Amino acid sequence: MMINSKSFRYFFLAFVLVTVSTFSTAQNFEKVKIETIKIADGIYMLIGSGGNIGVSAGEDGILLVDTQFSELMEKIKSAIAEISKGPIRIVLNTNWHYDHAYGNEPLGKSGALIMAHENSRMRMTSEQRYPDFNMNMPAFPKKALPVVTFKDSLTLHFNGEEIKVIHIENAHSDADIVIHFPKANVIHTGDLYFSILYPYIDVSHGGSIDGMIAAAERTMGMIDENTKIIPGHGPLSNLEELKKYRDMLVTVRDRIKSQIKEGKTFEEILASKPTADFDKAKAQAIPPEMFVKIIYNDLAKK
Repeated sequence: MMINSKSFRYFFLAFVLVTVSTFSTAQNFEKVKIETIKIADGIYMLIGSGGNIGVSAGEDGILLVDTQFSELMEKIKSAIAEISKGPIRIVLNTNWHYDHAYGNEPLGKSGALIMAHENSRMRMTSEQRYPDFNMNMPAFPKKALPVVTFKDSLTLHFNGEEIKVIHIENAHSDADIVIHFPKANVIHTGDLYFSILYPYIDVSHGGSIDGMIAAAERTMGMIDENTKIIPGHGPLSNLEELKKYRDMLVTVRDRIKSQIKEGKTFEEILASKPTADFDKAKAQAIPPEMFVKIIYNDLAKK
């Protein structure tokens, strides 16, 4: 059984690292509607196309977690205006991938302060090569770049919250952050957590399955059963669902790892269907075959 390269490439282009030239057409974005979900007082989640957006709204203005695409920014601003008339002052990028950060440019031009992990800015300033797909991704426009970067963590005092921004290394990539709102009991995980999907792990840019498991466990240690989790993709979630996600990652990793140790080929491992008991519970934006391939490639090189 061979992986469907066409669906693999489609997902990569349309869901994870979409380029303006291949995806960002007016026709595509005209169909997108921005859904607003109130999570707690002053905290909202916006669902559109790309990574879920987090919003903190209050007396200090608006803080956004991720920005989706510039072509959607007027729709995003309209949704935010229904929440608050305050200015968008701060933008946090959970990672540098296009579906999370390509809306930065219009906000940067209007004066918003863009922040991200230092590796995000580094990736965004130059063309990035994806050997698995024989693709190059272009650098971001200058006004889309983070102007504040950090290595490990930072704290923002904004809208009555002591917002914790924490780097989680070598998980989905080498540049991911989580944003924790302790007072509201809300956390935005970015692509460290896909709530109803198999996650994309960007191995070519520092990601790993072991890192994803460690990220889930670290996040679990920061929250409780009442915490609302904004995932990178998928619906609003909670601790119980995050635990199930962690368990799925561990199970699939261990199944693939044991077969690699036995000397089995990728084709033999894929034929064993190591994700079979999870497939029905996962939406198919990323096919199980792709998920297995990503984990195999990561573990086989170790």
